[in-house]
Amino acid sequence: MPKAARTRAHQRRLEWALLALALLCLVAWLSPPQQMAGPNHLVQNLELRSLARPPHPDIVVIAVDDRSITSIGRWPWRRALHAQLVDVVTAQNPKAIGLDILFSEPDLDYPLDDALLAQALARSQRVVLPVLQRNQAGLTEATSELPLDVFADAAAALGHVHVAPDGDGVVRGLYLQEGPASAPWSHFSLSLQCVAQNAAARCKKSPPTNSTPVTPPHWTERQPELIAYAGGPGHYPTYSYIDVLRGQIPPNAFQGKFVLVGAVASGLGDTFATPVSSGARLMPGVEVVAHILDSHLSGIHLKAAPAAANIAFNLLPVAVALLTLLFAGPLTALLASFGLGLGTLLMSMALMRWTGWHFAPAAALLGLVLAYPLWSWRRLSAAAHFLRTEMEHLRSEGLPVRNSPWARRGDFLERRINAVEAASRQLRDLHQFVSNSLQQLPAPNFVCDAQGRILLANVAAQRHVGLGPFEPQSALQGKSIFQVLQDLQDAHTLQPLLSPDKLLAGEIPAQSEGHDAKGRSLLMLCKPFTEFANVGWLITLVDMTEIRRALQQRDQALHFISHDIRAPNASILTLLEMQRNSMEPLQADELLKRIEKYAQASLSMAESFVRLASAQSNEYRVAPLDLASVLQDAVDDAWTQASNQEVSVTILQIPHSAPCVGDRPLLARAMANVLNNAIKYSPARGTVRCSLYARGTNWVISIHDEGPGIDPAQQDRLFKPFSRLHDLTHPNISGVGLGLALVHTVVKRHGGSLELESAVGQGAEFRLVLPASASD
Repeated sequence: MPKAARTRAHQRRLEWALLALALLCLVAWLSPPQQMAGPNHLVQNLELRSLARPPHPDIVVIAVDDRSITSIGRWPWRRALHAQLVDVVTAQNPKAIGLDILFSEPDLDYPLDDALLAQALARSQRVVLPVLQRNQAGLTEATSELPLDVFADAAAALGHVHVAPDGDGVVRGLYLQEGPASAPWSHFSLSLQCVAQNAAARCKKSPPTNSTPVTPPHWTERQPELIAYAGGPGHYPTYSYIDVLRGQIPPNAFQGKFVLVGAVASGLGDTFATPVSSGARLMPGVEVVAHILDSHLSGIHLKAAPAAANIAFNLLPVAVALLTLLFAGPLTALLASFGLGLGTLLMSMALMRWTGWHFAPAAALLGLVLAYPLWSWRRLSAAAHFLRTEMEHLRSEGLPVRNSPWARRGDFLERRINAVEAASRQLRDLHQFVSNSLQQLPAPNFVCDAQGRILLANVAAQRHVGLGPFEPQSALQGKSIFQVLQDLQDAHTLQPLLSPDKLLAGEIPAQSEGHDAKGRSLLMLCKPFTEFANVGWLITLVDMTEIRRALQQRDQALHFISHDIRAPNASILTLLEMQRNSMEPLQADELLKRIEKYAQASLSMAESFVRLASAQSNEYRVAPLDLASVLQDAVDDAWTQASNQEVSVTILQIPHSAPCVGDRPLLARAMANVLNNAIKYSPARGTVRCSLYARGTNWVISIHDEGPGIDPAQQDRLFKPFSRLHDLTHPNISGVGLGLALVHTVVKRHGGSLELESAVGQGAEFRLVLPASASD
């Protein structure tokens, strides 16, 4: 890495570390719920609303509603009515009765009603009465306001009905234990549960004297808990007080249930703002007790998360966002910040459900909101500084940067960007000139870096690897040169000419020759960029296929002239010399017969060589033809040879017509050569079977003989010129090995393929596969 880049990277990490430290400290300081009470309350409202659920089936409310007051009269009512209500409810065998009405003073108008109510409470043994805390105005003393002793003694248990409103006046929590430090009261809902468990004796405790004031330091509040509201006001089944007295309720409405009795009428009793209240609608205190009881019966216990856990919960998403800002791009970082904010809210709700802990995520959300703009500001400042210094460097290095009029428009950063864009445009023009020059080179050229990744490749290189003319010029960029040229191997060792080890070690020779999978002979020229150490290589491929083929054909021609053509001519001269000097010369007829034999062999070899050379190099005269007619003619022409060798030639399958496009004489010669070979190697009274059929878009000419067969290990040599596999096993069969080479050349140049299926002792089947529209 260049020194300037290392310096920028170090400065970037230092700035990020300072920003991260400052932001994480701020988030940790703001993590306690009271630090950002307003936003935390909003989130808490959403979380508590997410806990909405059907009402617990064991909770029923008897409401002192407006209709009951209209029927009975203004409040307070006679306590005889309450006694009658307790008897009616007790008759249905409820689990517990919560009479959320305070009876702290005797009824002076109807003193006997107090005894009636006390007797009803004693008979029921299921009634829980409330305890209130009274704060006297202007005094620092608090007292517990209890029911009259006669009612407290008759009740099954007592419980406080206080809640703990937050700073915004919304009731979200309570204390399960509250009251004098020496004997705090359990909450009303806990007392109801205690009575329902048939533990009235354990639930009841002796109340302190009403007149004894308790100073605030001695008033205790223990076991804070959040209220898991099941729904809004009116969520639970409710019966009107007057309907219960009149018996206008189902016969088992209260059996096995918790029955809560309290005031819901307008202007009567306590009402509270709750997170689940809609609009200005408040929730009566008796329903708040019902929700608290519901959460306990449902096993939902919510409390504020411990301070350490809350700090960790807020720090974690901010730390992840800061790491994303350091390593990811702007858009990714922005999406990650948004996703982390949403994830923090969802995780806060999920953790409250799973663990019962309420987290205050406002500090984390603030940190996520601040992280992206603060870091973007620092990076924007660094980018402006970088652009200014880069322009100065370009000018100092002699690059003629043109000052365009639009480069001086806009704000500070825009002017810097416009100036660098102008310089970059000049560099791109220079690069385009070099790239176009490389693209026009006729030989494949690759420019790759020190690791072998292709940086540039010209059009010839794309054609070399088989890419079409419509592929983009950058189709090979970024790919590995080792994969692109993996089939280029040394002809002798069969090892790849290019390997990562050789490239990294700089051990690739300047020139090396090999063959690829398409049979091309290629000369690879490698030139390292020595002026830029370890930067890259220029690799050029020179196609030597035609040159090697010409050299091979020259060698074949020399071999043919020096050996094959020379042999029969030498035999003729030797025969004439022997005839001239022999004591017993041959008869003229015998001499002429032998000379004719050698001359015919020489002429046949010359014709075969000329046909092969013509098939390899001359232009084909392509025209429409019928392969069925060509095959039929080839079979007819082979009749004489087949008859002489007592071999039958049959056509097993042939269509009425097989239209094709090609050079008819050459295709006829190719079929004749395969038929001649099949007849030559077939035993006496053997059969050569021919077929012509369609395979997809191709025509297949099949010629099957019953000869000695061909070893699969030697089949690759069969189509090479001057290659004969049966010289030792069939020395009497003449030939120089040019017939099948001509067949292979003709079929290939027609765009087809030549297939061979054979095994030793099982004959051979040659299949000439030609496209229906063959072309040279």
